[in-house]
Amino acid sequence: IGIIAYSQYRFSPVGFDIVTRLKMYKELLSGFREPAAPIVRQSIVEEESTTIDVVTKVSPAVVSVVVSTLNYDPFSDLPPEQSQEEGIGTGFIVAANGLIVTNSHVVNSVDGEYSVVLSTGTTYKVSRVHFDEQSDLAILEVDARGLPVVELGDSDSVRVGQKAIAIGNALGRFSNTVTVGVVSGVARGLTAVGGLGESKTYENALQTDAALNPGNSGGPLLNSAGQVIGINVATTRGADNIGFAIPVNTLKPILDSFLKEGRIVRPYIGVVYSIITPEVAKLRDFPQGAYVSRVLPNSPAAKAAIRRSDIIIEVDGKAITVENSLAEAISEKKVGDLLAFTIDRNGTMLDVDVVLAEAPDTLLK
Repeated sequence: IGIIAYSQYRFSPVGFDIVTRLKMYKELLSGFREPAAPIVRQSIVEEESTTIDVVTKVSPAVVSVVVSTLNYDPFSDLPPEQSQEEGIGTGFIVAANGLIVTNSHVVNSVDGEYSVVLSTGTTYKVSRVHFDEQSDLAILEVDARGLPVVELGDSDSVRVGQKAIAIGNALGRFSNTVTVGVVSGVARGLTAVGGLGESKTYENALQTDAALNPGNSGGPLLNSAGQVIGINVATTRGADNIGFAIPVNTLKPILDSFLKEGRIVRPYIGVVYSIITPEVAKLRDFPQGAYVSRVLPNSPAAKAAIRRSDIIIEVDGKAITVENSLAEAISEKKVGDLLAFTIDRNGTMLDVDVVLAEAPDTLLK
């Protein structure tokens, strides 16, 4: 060591004893640091630990939704045969006494019998299905007690860039598949097309790059605390890592009404509308808001004299925009509430009061 040190440094031999040499060698060697890899690895371990903790916490409350249908030959006298069960989606438990949330499009088969399978393999038959087609949500009832439940978060506090964890029955075959990503966007509007050509419009959806596959529909999108922030619903064909989820705050009033009434009670005004985006507003010289394309007969909107081609600008003083849709504004209210609408009718501003009524069953199923 002394030879190497002296080959790099020229010292005077006068008064330069062994103690001085050792001190200088120590200072020289102290300049060498451990590589940063262990520190980086530690941060990776901490991030992985967060995901593992979330999955461990939530997976017991995530279920696979399966359907069995009867196969029969209309030209045969033989009784129909039970088909093999098929995994079609995902759900999550919101009440220990057997209430499960999924997408309504997951359980829309009129001749199917549904059941749910827990992560333990325990299977329960679904006794009743309650639909809310407007939000594409459904509540399933099973005869069970003491089930593990999820914790609902606050989708209004979700920020772009935060972690997003999806758990679901990928491809209908691989239960409790976990994918991880981030929230890529909020307040997205989209129209999804199903396998039979049916379409569904979603407003205010969360966007994520966590991989969502067929079978993930109805499963939870989670934050780092293991809280549900969304209900996974759709992916984009022809594009990678673009998935969407219904904000969990859309579910909350639906679930609250069900827990109080034993059924889904949803307020409605009775209009079919489309949101005027900032781009369309600029192009057509329209104000932003909800463009009314149809008014349902005998609905609250009809009774308030709202007309086709009206543009609903505000509800209770709050602007109707892509981020704050008309459906969201109404979902926060209760049946019987009086709402103050501001309407643009061919350039004339009108104030209209609308009393919310209960949505007919035909709009929920």
